[in-house]
Amino acid sequence: MVDNRSERLILEMRHITKIFPGVKALDDVNLAVRAGEIHAICGENGAGKSTLMKVLSGVYPHGTYKGDILFEEEKMNFSSVRDSEKYGIVIIHQELALIPQLSIAENMFMGNEFRRNRAIDWHETRIQAMKYMAEVGLEENPDTLIKDIGIGKQQLVEIAKALAKKVKLLILDEPTAALNEEESAHLLNLMRKQRERGVSMIMISHKLNEIAEVADAVTVIRDGQTVGWMDTKEGKLDQDEIIRLMVGRSLENRYPERTPHIGEVKFEVS
Repeated sequence: MVDNRSERLILEMRHITKIFPGVKALDDVNLAVRAGEIHAICGENGAGKSTLMKVLSGVYPHGTYKGDILFEEEKMNFSSVRDSEKYGIVIIHQELALIPQLSIAENMFMGNEFRRNRAIDWHETRIQAMKYMAEVGLEENPDTLIKDIGIGKQQLVEIAKALAKKVKLLILDEPTAALNEEESAHLLNLMRKQRERGVSMIMISHKLNEIAEVADAVTVIRDGQTVGWMDTKEGKLDQDEIIRLMVGRSLENRYPERTPHIGEVKFEVS
């Protein structure tokens, strides 16, 4: 594998604080992502991971949080998702934002249609769709409806859609949560390939084995605060240390022995 990472930071989030009525979701969070790396963010449910990414991508616009976002050394004040996408920041949410009744090509270029003589150029749309579909390993017809493909392929459509937007920083929120083992392996391999092409990525995941496979660095968030950072460049990822940071205490036995006590039959169908 070619290491295309540099020490140059593509992203800095400094002292990010986000407050909802009665809840401080983020409290002085800091995040630094180097150019060309896959950066994993870990934390328990409710730790603030997705909230932080929504701040970054403009879902929560500038003015609704405190702190600074620097992208490619320039201070950013994103007012919307479309605003962040102009700079090459694309987020793929855990709940995919595709319209089932539209085709792959229509979903990929919705809002960014190719036009000719004031009409949509469907020929060019299909050509461009096939180009980016090939990059992610999708062999479907671009006219195939989203509802007719599985969730694994829908995830690939989202990534192809991001590539079509000339993505520089791709945010994947729990990308393998709904995928089977084969689909997950394909997605992780695709992430490696995009890293080799210079795309920086942020990956939110609970699956430490997958993080160990692809992540170059890990930031851990607990209770809305940054509590740890690891660089995997020098060696193997310490999963036990990540768990300790996530839960705030050491776990002596991650999979404790359990002796079941099976009683009498309570329900039977024959």
